[in-house]
This record gives sequence, structure tokens and C-alpha cells, in this order.
Amino acid sequence: MVAVSDGQRSGRAPGDPAGRPMLSPALTAMMDAVGAHSGAVYLLPGDEPVLEMAVMAGLPRSFAAPWERVGVGAPIPIARAVRERRLVWVGGEEEMARSYPRIAMVLPYPFALAALPLATASKVYGAVFVTWPGSHPPELSDRERHELQTACERLALRLERAAEENRPVRGEADQLVAGPAGTADTLGTVEAARLVARLPYGLCSLDLTGRVGFANPAAAELLGVPVGELLGTHLWASVPWLADPMYEERYRAALISRHVTSFVALRPPSQWLSFRLYPSATGISMRVVRARAVSVTGPAGGERGDAAPPRLVSMSQALSLAGALTETVSVQDVVRLVAEEIAPAVGSGALALLGARAGRLQVLGHHGYPDPHLVERFDGMPLASPTPGTQAVTHGVPAFFDSRRQLEHLYPARHATPDGFAAWAYLPLIASGRPVGVCVLAYAEPRSFSTHERAVLTSLAGLIAQALDRALLYDAKHQLAHGLQAALLPHSLPSLPGIEASARYLPATRGMEIGGDFYDLVPSRPLPAAVIGDVQGHNVTAAGLMGQLRTAVRAYTTVGQEPAEVMRSTNRLMIDLGTELFASCLYLRLDPARGRAVMARAGHPPPLLRRPDGRVRVLDLAGGPLLGIDAEATYPTTEIGLAPGSVLALYTDGLIESPGVDIEDAVADLGRRLGEAGDLPLEALADELVGHYAAAEERIDDVALLLLRASSARDAG
Repeated sequence: MVAVSDGQRSGRAPGDPAGRPMLSPALTAMMDAVGAHSGAVYLLPGDEPVLEMAVMAGLPRSFAAPWERVGVGAPIPIARAVRERRLVWVGGEEEMARSYPRIAMVLPYPFALAALPLATASKVYGAVFVTWPGSHPPELSDRERHELQTACERLALRLERAAEENRPVRGEADQLVAGPAGTADTLGTVEAARLVARLPYGLCSLDLTGRVGFANPAAAELLGVPVGELLGTHLWASVPWLADPMYEERYRAALISRHVTSFVALRPPSQWLSFRLYPSATGISMRVVRARAVSVTGPAGGERGDAAPPRLVSMSQALSLAGALTETVSVQDVVRLVAEEIAPAVGSGALALLGARAGRLQVLGHHGYPDPHLVERFDGMPLASPTPGTQAVTHGVPAFFDSRRQLEHLYPARHATPDGFAAWAYLPLIASGRPVGVCVLAYAEPRSFSTHERAVLTSLAGLIAQALDRALLYDAKHQLAHGLQAALLPHSLPSLPGIEASARYLPATRGMEIGGDFYDLVPSRPLPAAVIGDVQGHNVTAAGLMGQLRTAVRAYTTVGQEPAEVMRSTNRLMIDLGTELFASCLYLRLDPARGRAVMARAGHPPPLLRRPDGRVRVLDLAGGPLLGIDAEATYPTTEIGLAPGSVLALYTDGLIESPGVDIEDAVADLGRRLGEAGDLPLEALADELVGHYAAAEERIDDVALLLLRASSARDAG
């Protein structure tokens, strides 16, 4: 097991027998080998699916604050490298924005990044990322790839040995590159200082953390702060009118991209100054001069980095988490994101997300509790119950408990049900002024919640509440749509003599996930019938009309109308209803005893017939127009042979329509797959034909499929 200390960066890690640091030398050597300017090593603490940063080099750790502790499932390169156990390359600003928009939102600078797993054949121990300035070519060279992979393999083997010998590997001191040791003698140094002091413009030297290491008298005069008060401080902290995230963002941009960066700032009351930043591996040289003329626009916005409180969530981290919450759709999406990204970011070991509905708590999800029943017992608890969760919901006030003793003093009932944790934050989730639930964060060790931590956690609770409110509404609509769709489609297909049947329905993934595709099998006498159709649209109106058409077809079939008349009657009904929607339809009267079927078609895709010998034929039948267009339309019928072992495939256009694919080619491809898999059991054949569409994350249209296989004449009788 590889253990990571809880935020301790002592500078020593007993990864080697002599107790020498293991991670930082390996990281800096890796960076030197490929010319990278920053990097970090992450470790997996035991079996927990969370990556924790153990050491960073080349840049302040605050630059990577949103990703200092991340879930393995997070959509970022370092987590992806672990999940897929391969090198992940991001070649520049555009690729980062396209593939990882949340990172690009927090770090909108030109840089390249490579992430690699630290893995042996049997286990993953962590991961590494390294970055290059924006001037790096868009592709990783073969030499760089080899150097990185070899170095990671070596480090993984050392981590494996440490685990086998039960020697924990802890976090180490971050490596910020120091400036070169004295390159001039004492006299030269003094003369250089005199030279700089005589220059008419201001010069400052900032280290990689943004602290001032040198300032000449001209800089002090222009900034209005004595040199002694500048040295050792962050410029935006010691110069009040530079205390704006916009200006610190320029410093971050210069360090990450290694591009010369400029901005102008107003020194009150009316003096504009021009700042030019020259970055290198050791820090930034900054020139300050009076600006001749400036527009009233400021530099691009950014977020505070190094000056942000370092112990919890920085502004950049909150920005990243807020962007992630906007991407959630369902309640389980929100639960998963809070569990995988927000809880690890704030150091929480477990969480529970509880909703408030009809005066009771509702357990929406939880993570990290060794006994799930400890959380699930709150499901259905009245809000009047004296618990910290119900109190947070009813009063809308967060509650923070630094220790178990403090919690049990206020809520003695907790003595009987300990959950194994030592500190808790109960955060009410308030959206649009009303409570939607409570987020419970549990911590393994006693924790003193500072004012800053309480403010950050409360702010995060507001973001979670907004996402949860949207997700609850989405889930309600989703359940309504699926309930309505299930009510309008047959729950099961009847058993018919001589006919085996199987059906599939897949809703579109856009909108309400409800549509107008329908199918049915009618066990009428003397002959059964089958129908499939598609009402235009993906909404409640289309679904309602679909239900009316399915009912009408059943009624006309039951009273004994012939296929052509069933279509004409349904067409007239649709026009009489006064709807502006149209529908396609395919209707079959089945006669398995004679091995025949009679079909009528109204603008519907042609069915496919697979013969017993495996050949597939497209039945391009004569037909009439779509239902609902012409009250006088007629629908000719066609009789086809249906020998025992034949399979009829009836489908809607969602199964064959794809952007950029010709319809005829799509029908031919469906026929090919039907021919190849037609001997499978009918249920397996149905799964095979819709498999690609069932796995698709997005479907722009509904998909309905009805398969009919003719059995022997004896079975039909």
C-alpha cells in the first residue's frame, strides 16, 4: 500500500532505505529530460479512488489548486491517464478547451500537457503530469514520449518496492527552481545594483510564487511603496491598487505560458502605469513605466491564485467546480460529482445528499460511509425530528461540528448511532429562497472550521443547491415521460399461433425523451395483425396522438376491416382530430397457416424480409401518403410470402437515419446485419439490431423495432 500524508510536506519521504526523498528528484529529472517547465506527482492513497498531489515542481501549488485532490473518475487528463493506463497528451490551448473545457476555463493560457500513470503490470500507484510553455510543438516527440514513459515505469517500480516493504511514501516539499548562485563577485554585484538604480524606469524581480525579491528606487517611486515594504511580499498584497485578480492573472499567464505579458493599471488618482513581465524558469522580471495613453479597458479577467487562502478551495477551484455542476443533469449526476470532486477537494471522507420533500428527508445519495444503513435510516425522517440535518433544512443555517463530543452534546441521540467520523459540516441547500435539502460532509479527524472554510463550504452549498434543484426537476420530467411512454406502448406482446414476436423501443435522448414511435400486435380473429408507426415530433402532443392512433388501429382491426380500410379509417380519424402533425404507418394482416401476409403502407420505411436460407429482401411496397395529409388518400395492399423460418423486420426511421449517411445505404446495412444474425433467438436478434443505438449517448430520434418470425404451419394451426 502507498500512503499519502494528510497535507504534510516535510521534505523527507522514506521511499529509499536512507530516507531520501523519492518523488521530487524523479519529477525534476523527468522535467529536465523533456524540457518541461512544471509538473506534479499524484499518489493513490490505499484503495480510495482519489488522486492526491504529493509534490509539485516548477510552479506554485496554488496554480493547480482545483486539482490538488481529485477523483479518479474526474474528466481531467491526470485522472484519465489512471483510468485508461496510458499517456494522455494535450497539445495546446485549443485542444484543452475542446477536450477539457473546465481546465481551460480556469487556466486559459497556451501550454501543453502530458499525463501518465505510475503503474506496474498489477497495480496503479498514481500518476504524473508535466507541462510545457505554449511554444512547444502541438505533437509530443518520440524521444519525449520514451523519456516520460521510461521515467514513470522506473518510479512505479520504486513505489511497488516501497509498498512491498511496507514503507509509506509521503508528500514532499514542492520544488520551486531557485535562481543561479552568485554569477558575479561582490564588486560586480554592487556595480550591477548601482546600474539598475540609475535606470529611469522601474524594475522588480518576482519569484515563482509572486514575491518581490528585488526592486529599484524607480519602481518604488512609481508604485508609491518604499522598497523595504515591497521586498518579500506579493506585489498585489503590498500595493493596494494592484489588489485585483485581473492583474495577478497576468502574472499567472506569464509563468504558465512563458510568454512576455503586459498590462496597464491605474495608480490613483489618475496615473496610468504600464507593466511588462518577462518570465523564465526562475521567476519574472518586471518593468514598470508611465503609460503614455491607455484605453479605459482593463486586462482580461482572471482568478486569484497564490494570494487565495491555501487550505481549502481557491477562487480558481470554485470556478472549476461551478463549471462542473452546470454540466450535471440528473440527481445522480450531482451526487456523483459531489462525491468525486467536491468532497475530495475539501478533504471530506464521506458525504450524504439529502432532499427535503413533503415535510420529510429523502436520501438522494451517499458516498464513503462504511455502513450504508447509517445514512439510509434518514430516508423518510420527518423534518420535525431533532437531528442536525433536519435543523439545517428547516432553519436554513449551516452547522459545523469540530468533534464528535461537540455533536453529541447538542444531539445526544447520536451516541446510539456513531458513524465512525470525527467532524461534520451540515450545509443547507437553498435554491430560489426555498430549501431543497442538506449536504452532509463528514471528516475522519477532528477539524476546526475556520471562518474562511465555513464561507467557502457555504458558497459551495449554494452551487450544489442550484444544480440539485435543476436535477430534481429533470428527474421528475424524466419519470413523467417514461411513465407516459410506458402507458402508451404495450407492456408485453401477445402469444400468437405460428408467429414469434419481439420488440424494442428506445427514446430519443434530447428533449423530454418521449416521442411518437409505436408498435402493436393485435390478436384479432380470424387473423392477427401487426402495426408500427411514427408520429411526427418528440413531445407530449406526439405521444398523445400516438396513443390515439394505436387505439384506433386496434379498434378497426377488431371489427374486421381489411388492411387498406384500416389505413383509410385511421387517416380520416387523424384529419378529423384537427392536428397539424403527420404520421407514417405500416400495417400487416398475418396468415401464418397459409404462410402469407398482407401489408399496407403510409409513407413508412420499407420492411425487411429474411428468408429461411438467409437472404434478405427489402420490401419496397406500394403505398399511400403519410397519415393526416389527404382525407381522400387510398392505401393499396401487397401480399407477400411468409414461409416458416422467415423473419420480418419492421422499424421506424430512427433506426436507419444518421447524419451524413444515405438512407439506402443505412437500409442495406440493416439488411446485412439481419442476414448475418437472423438465426439467433429472436430476443437476441432484436438486441443485435438495436445494439449500436442503445449504446449511443445521444439519439436525435426515437427507435422502434418489431420482429416477427414465422414458425411451422403445424404451430400456426
